[in-house]
Formats: sequence, structure tokens, C-alpha cells
Amino acid sequence: MSAVEAFTPAEIAHLVETRGVAKAGAPTVTLLVLGGLAGAFIALGAVLSTTITAGSSLGYGPTKWLSGIGFSLGLILVVIAGAELFTGNNLVVMSVVSGHTSVGRLLRNWGLVYVGNLAGALLIVFLVYGAKWWSGGDGAVGGAALATAASKAALPFWVVFYRGILANILVCLAVWLATAGRTVVDKVFAIIFPISAFVAAGFEHSVANMYIIPEGMLIKGQSGMAAASGLPAEVLAKLNLHGLASNLAAATLGNIVGGAVMVGLVYWFVYLRTAD
Repeated sequence: MSAVEAFTPAEIAHLVETRGVAKAGAPTVTLLVLGGLAGAFIALGAVLSTTITAGSSLGYGPTKWLSGIGFSLGLILVVIAGAELFTGNNLVVMSVVSGHTSVGRLLRNWGLVYVGNLAGALLIVFLVYGAKWWSGGDGAVGGAALATAASKAALPFWVVFYRGILANILVCLAVWLATAGRTVVDKVFAIIFPISAFVAAGFEHSVANMYIIPEGMLIKGQSGMAAASGLPAEVLAKLNLHGLASNLAAATLGNIVGGAVMVGLVYWFVYLRTAD
């Protein structure tokens, strides 16, 4: 194979499996720090996504897709700069079912990375809030951020769960496609379309919501932001700790099903299982 050609799907499966073993066995401090970076990176993608679409007059579809393209920054940073993202690490399940690592190590990885992701996302929440980013565009940025956060917190549990499945199918496919690439440009282009698709469609990503909903909770108390969001009071009232916890629980479970089962286990079955 030429060095400039992409890896084949079978080769991607073996690469993901091998990397999964390394991820499962990584030191605790490494997973926490790299998890923190990933949470921050995804949050920065969300910051860009909101900023470039606030006040858009392009119409629903084009605006949502533009939002998704901006959000792609987050996974690009994770993949190219190097970080540990809970949703992408759902693919480590392939190493478990192949017998190369244990369920305990898998759960340890997911737990540590999830905590790191949350810490990194919350760090950006407070930095962005302190920078008064929400005041941009004469309040249009804050209004858009608040509307997104409140709408997510108000969704029913099972709606978030199913949207979480769909989101992480696309996120893990983005990771899968990026693994196929041999250059930075390859990887960036592989990431943009799946990620912009999940954002444009309004699916639910647990790590993104670790930033989006808490940021909205802080912005909510700022003068004029409730009106700028364009949402009724009953929707804004659901933007609270209960709404955050419910959303994260449903999105996390959905993300696991979408990433670990519907991408990881399916590709393991196709390419890595021992032939009968």
C-alpha cells in the first residue's frame, strides 16, 4: 500500500483495537489530564459554533450546518492535538471483546476520562463567562447560548437518550474515518462531515452538554438574556441542576449505545471476530 493511501476499514479496526489496549492501560493522571483537555477542546468547539451562528439570517438548515462546522473544531483538536474523549473512547470496547483488555480497565478508562472531560468543560464555562463572551453581538451570542442550553435541559429523558445514540454513532464514525487518514488534512476533512451532521440534526453529545448547559445556567441570570433567548419562561425554568443531571444521564447512556454497540461492536463483528 502506498504511504499516501488511506487505511482500509479492516486496517482501521486493527488500529482502533490496538490503541484501545493502550488507552485502557494508561496511567490515571494521564487519563485525567488528557480528559480535561478533551473537555476543554469540545467546549471551545461549542463556543465557536455559537459565536458564528448567533443572529444568523441564513435560514434553519444552513445555520445549523454552519454551527456544526464550527463545532468540528472540538474533535479536530482532540484527534490532532491529542486528548481523551469519553464518547470516542466508547470504541475501546473492541479491545475488550477481542480479549486484549478487561471490562474493569474499560470502565476505569471511561470513568476517569468522563471526570476529566467534565472538569475541562467546566473550566471553559467559567473562563468564557468571566470573559463576558455572552455579551457579543449586542447580546445575540448570549441569547443563542441560553436558548440552546434551555432547549436541551427541557427535553424529555428518552428523547435525549435516542438523540445520544445518534450523536455518538456519528462521533465514533468521525473518529473511525480520521483513523483512516495519514495526514492532518485527511483527518480534518474526515471529521467535519460526521460532526457537522450530528450538530445540524440536533443530536445530544454528553461532553458538549457538560459545557453548553452550565454555561446557559450562568448566562440565564444576566440582564436581558432571557428576552434575547426568545424562549418562554416555562422552558427557561427547566434550565437548572435537575435539567443538567437528567440530560447528562440520558445523553451518556445513549452515547454508550451509539458508540460502543452500534459502531464498536458492529465493526468488531465484521472485521475482528474469530471466524467459525
